[in-house]
Amino acid sequence: MNRLVASSIVGLMAFITPVLSQNNIVVTKAQQVISNEDSLLNHNDNQTVISGYGSAYYQHNKNTGLAAMNLERAVIFVGHKFNNKISLFTELEVENAKVEGGNDGEVAFEQAYLRFNINPNAYFVAGLFVPRIGIINENHLPVNFNGVERTMVEQLVIPATWRELGIGYYGSSKRLPLKYSVALLNGLNSAAFEHGNGIREGRYEGSNANATALALTASAQYTVSDFKFQLSGYMGGTAGLTNKDADSLDLNNGIFGTPVYLGEADIQYYHNAFNAKVLGTYISIPDAAKINDAYNKNTASGMYGAYAELSYDWLYKKHKQAQFISFARYEMIDLNSSITGTKAVYDGTLKQSHFLLGIGYLPIPNVAIKADIRILNTGDANPALTTPGTLPYQTNNQFINVGIGYSF
Repeated sequence: MNRLVASSIVGLMAFITPVLSQNNIVVTKAQQVISNEDSLLNHNDNQTVISGYGSAYYQHNKNTGLAAMNLERAVIFVGHKFNNKISLFTELEVENAKVEGGNDGEVAFEQAYLRFNINPNAYFVAGLFVPRIGIINENHLPVNFNGVERTMVEQLVIPATWRELGIGYYGSSKRLPLKYSVALLNGLNSAAFEHGNGIREGRYEGSNANATALALTASAQYTVSDFKFQLSGYMGGTAGLTNKDADSLDLNNGIFGTPVYLGEADIQYYHNAFNAKVLGTYISIPDAAKINDAYNKNTASGMYGAYAELSYDWLYKKHKQAQFISFARYEMIDLNSSITGTKAVYDGTLKQSHFLLGIGYLPIPNVAIKADIRILNTGDANPALTTPGTLPYQTNNQFINVGIGYSF
């Protein structure tokens, strides 16, 4: 570990340590931004709202000695309230600043759905939307999470921002502090799974989605005192094939055939300036061996991820809007915790731990300036997956990140 990283960690730990010794912390100034999108339902009938968010970053990679800068994303929201019962929500995203030959940028709709209000406690959505899975999926604005990057668990295991086409029902109990949701969506595409990316590349994201395979997702949130508890789950088919093609590949092409199962649980705790989060998730792909025989993707049958985060807002009592947050987060991931079949090869580089220390300054709730250090440790590379002549794999690395984010 170089001297700069070491001194930075010591300095940031000075921010974190007092948090752990607080004994009389109550109520919090929650890190949740208010944007025009949030206020759409409060507008008059036949009103259109424009909103958006974006982020950019600088990252230095210690092992390579290289640094990169990127306009990670810029998103424009356009919403319209037709009347008290029906509203439209759309978000158009540009990733990596531009899209042209040889560039990995992307232009895509992040959301495009209609909302139908039933009563003050329930509504339906239909179209392209983000189901309630994990924390980041529904709270992905850069001013709403700590760190320059989204959590590794909710990038690699739960592929936020995960959106699909379908219909969903959202409700809340009149008697209990309980919110719940259930949705029917298009399924995934197991032919597109990529080694090292979990199920991420199997998403259709609204683009010519195959609806032969479908998925169900559901969630329940319960709030008590300063705690919010959530359970969410996903069950979906991944083989939208004809009977002939499915038989030739030895895959089950039923509605939920060749399934993916995902379970997630998280706890969030807000107490005055102090915030803690814990999340765990597991993915099971029981027919991974058949997928590997069919497509040779080295898909794992089991994957997991978990993280715990502590943060403290040093301006909680000193300023009504501004926040100066220090945080620490530890993440564990294994994208091949279980493998089956003769074609599956264990990859030690996919068993990872990420330790982050960072700060974030929000002069107003809609603008964030962030910096953090991420220390990565992985298992050893498997020689069977190593290209001859490549440099030896390094199991430890450090990244220094600086970024900005906004929402309006």
